[in-house]
Amino acid sequence: MAIKYKFPDNFWWGAATSGPQSEGRFHKAHRSVFDYWYDTEPEAFFNGVGPNVASNFYNDYVRDIALMKEVGLNSVRTSIQWTRLIKDFETAEVDPDGVRFYNAVIDEFLRQGIRPIMNLHHFDLPVELYEKYGGWASKRVVELFVIFAKKCFELFGDRVKDWTTFNEPMVVVEGEYLYQFHYPLLVDGKKACQVLYNLNLASAKAIQVFHASDCAAHGGRIGIVLNLTPAYPRSEDPADVAAAAFAEDFKNNSFLYPAIKGHFPEKLVETLKKDGVLWQATPEEGKIIAENTVDFLGVNYYQPFRAKARESELPNKLTWLPEKYFEQYHMPDARMNPYRGWEIYPKAIYDIACNVRDNLGNIPWYISENGMGVEGEEKYRNAEGAIDDDYRIDFIKEHLEWLHKGIEEGSNCFGYHLWTPIDCWSWMNAYKNRYGLIGLELTTQTKTIKKSGHWFKELATNNGF
Repeated sequence: MAIKYKFPDNFWWGAATSGPQSEGRFHKAHRSVFDYWYDTEPEAFFNGVGPNVASNFYNDYVRDIALMKEVGLNSVRTSIQWTRLIKDFETAEVDPDGVRFYNAVIDEFLRQGIRPIMNLHHFDLPVELYEKYGGWASKRVVELFVIFAKKCFELFGDRVKDWTTFNEPMVVVEGEYLYQFHYPLLVDGKKACQVLYNLNLASAKAIQVFHASDCAAHGGRIGIVLNLTPAYPRSEDPADVAAAAFAEDFKNNSFLYPAIKGHFPEKLVETLKKDGVLWQATPEEGKIIAENTVDFLGVNYYQPFRAKARESELPNKLTWLPEKYFEQYHMPDARMNPYRGWEIYPKAIYDIACNVRDNLGNIPWYISENGMGVEGEEKYRNAEGAIDDDYRIDFIKEHLEWLHKGIEEGSNCFGYHLWTPIDCWSWMNAYKNRYGLIGLELTTQTKTIKKSGHWFKELATNNGF
């Protein structure tokens, strides 16, 4: 078979999941905000399914990792749950079972020849820290996160070489403080901006601790995983271009720039200051952000963002919203994933590659998530009981073609991770949409490799397609 799209040597062919979406709540020391939300309002979750069992990774990790190996993964990102590892948040006293579990998982990944990438925060703030301090709006929570991060580096840094501080911190800002799709379901623009700042500060402080630790001395590195939605203007009209530029600064550059350049976008800061919603910050904190940038970048790419100049009044005048400066434009001929309501636009992955190369110092980076969620996948089950998901294979191929072009043109990309290895629990959507290379039968916890999983094995074996 001729390989048309060959990728660089030692390319990461992998997948990503997270602790709260895969492990289940077995023997956890504390509740996260999502655990609490499910306990108090289970009807908010699709079919009433919560995180109590998820894909049972806590109990099934040996078998699950063997399946991941079987579909060709050479690297896997998951997360360490603050609520599982730490018994006392103020002192970072550990929960012995949490330490045992994460040690066993890391050792099993390595035994199977899979590189573990460990993330420290995947939307799973301990609810106690929200109730006691106000969550990420509080700088005390920033300090406690750094204590947690330091403990993780001490416990696992001898084996884990690749770390990330946060997964999709913008989703914390948007979901919890602007658009009400994550607990505590607030709409508070000023608080959202403070949370945005505090998450950037927490990341920089964790990086500072990492770089001062033995992890860095032994070749470890630390990054951040950002969900990028490249903003495209509806037209070349200056008003549309300005709307897209603000959307780009708020949605993408507000985390990209501090993580890589050590500062926030100047125009964004000016606008937030003018509007009276700029965060509380100190010069000392600014110095920490400036001096503690990431070693590499993870990019979660699912969809673009189309922007146009505002044509109507803001729906909510009670608080500041970034939509003061743009409206979402729904392109009439856009290809859509009907199950998720997201536009399918593979070329944006190339645009991201060029942006990293040209505007972000060509930092080492990888696609840390890309994928296609489909509802009702059981209708594609074949006679052998596996899912024939050719649509997922086609989706991956299209995105890889554009990624390959970006790499050929000099972008410093070292890997591609699909979301996700095994169908996982997905917040309010629970198991509505399936993303995995490996299918999960919820009632029996039976796991079966999909057609895409067998194809991915070939992709990884051939280092291309």
